Amino acid sequence: MKNFVLDYVNENEYRKLERALKKYNMLAFKKLNFDYYPSLRNGKFLGELKSQNKKANTKTYELELPSDPMFAQVHGKVKLIYTVYKNEETVMLNEILPKDILLEGHKSELTTYKGIMISKSNASKDIFKIDLLNMLQDK
Repeated sequence: MKNFVLDYVNENEYRKLERALKKYNMLAFKKLNFDYYPSLRNGKFLGELKSQNKKANTKTYELELPSDPMFAQVHGKVKLIYTVYKNEETVMLNEILPKDILLEGHKSELTTYKGIMISKSNASKDIFKIDLLNMLQDK
């Protein structure tokens, strides 16, 4: 098997997203570091193929990471976006989504409401979503 090199589009921002993921979603972080990164290095590309450039011989993938279902409903699914450069044998790690809540969590400590972290800038909106989802689950 080929050994691909992992590289970053913006290493500083990606590392911030990774640290926030470690703090707020340990399951996704462990799966990413111990399962997905080794697979990518070995040339096994996981996730859904989103785009392809035949001229440059690149493919962009979107890999969904495991997450709490309530977190996914409130903030969106946790995803890794990466691009494979076959000619250079490089995997370019683009970003981890949902970017906004993870970057906010990196900047300052986030509070939780009923076990789900809430954004400081959109706290009322997040609390409303959580309450609504809980009401729908009770019925």
